[in-house]
Amino acid sequence: VRRLLKPKTNMAPSLFSAACAALAITSPSAAFAPSAVYSTKYTSTSLSVVTNDGSEMGTTSRRGFIDNMASMSAAVAGIFMMPSPAMAYGIKKSNERLASFGLPPLAKTPDGFTALAEIYGKGRNRSPLLVTFGFPLDWVVTLPSQDVNGEDGTIQAGEYAKGDTATFFVVPDQGKVENILDKDKEFFKSSLIAAISQKGNNIYQDFKITKLEPVSVDNQKYMLVDFKYTLLTGAGFEVERKGVASVTSVGDGVQLLWSASIAARYKNKTEGSLRGIVQSFRCYADGLNFSSELRNDEFND
Repeated sequence: VRRLLKPKTNMAPSLFSAACAALAITSPSAAFAPSAVYSTKYTSTSLSVVTNDGSEMGTTSRRGFIDNMASMSAAVAGIFMMPSPAMAYGIKKSNERLASFGLPPLAKTPDGFTALAEIYGKGRNRSPLLVTFGFPLDWVVTLPSQDVNGEDGTIQAGEYAKGDTATFFVVPDQGKVENILDKDKEFFKSSLIAAISQKGNNIYQDFKITKLEPVSVDNQKYMLVDFKYTLLTGAGFEVERKGVASVTSVGDGVQLLWSASIAARYKNKTEGSLRGIVQSFRCYADGLNFSSELRNDEFND
């Protein structure tokens, strides 16, 4: 690694530092490296520095920085982002799993989508939920990790190199809401801010909800929320991001799936896909028996 990173005499010090940062970010010991990463289709086209909420660290004048370190960071990232042959997703398989719980099939998804149906909360420290949504075929999936202390992390899919992500989130310290559609704008604002600011309140600014759309489907209620904010990166850059979320309440809490990308990509390319993702989102808990899905006594004793 030292030989790979040794700067040439004509290499700018800032570029060398950036490359080092890229290696640190893609290292599995990094605080925001995915704990369990699987890919439905492994592709490698470009790479930039991305945090685990899917946000990029640079554009415009920073493009040269990204381009120069892409080949180095992509090689390292590929080591940790290889697909697992044991994992398989798909609309058919997801619908079969939903049917096994007596639930309706996944909502129609756009062309080029696959889907997942996963249990969130297999560990003793969380209440179990069945989460399902569609996402683009070439996105990478991240699942929660399990250990003796319980479960950590969340269900997420994304094209991380471009800053496009969809992330499941359970609103902390929030009990069940009988009718999520009755909640006001401030409720959804605080719920989404909690989702995007898990690493601290100093990583965003100018958060704003731009639209609320109530949806009732499959005997459940969801609020679709359009939003935008500015991400403040650790490197000192400001990145405008836009997204859409779907918020619901099942079991004993409030849950949401939020999906976002860099504002320029959202406007020109990703908005349709991100809307398709959150519109396909369903979350279930009430009346379901998850006993066969939870961690065995090795973890829960």
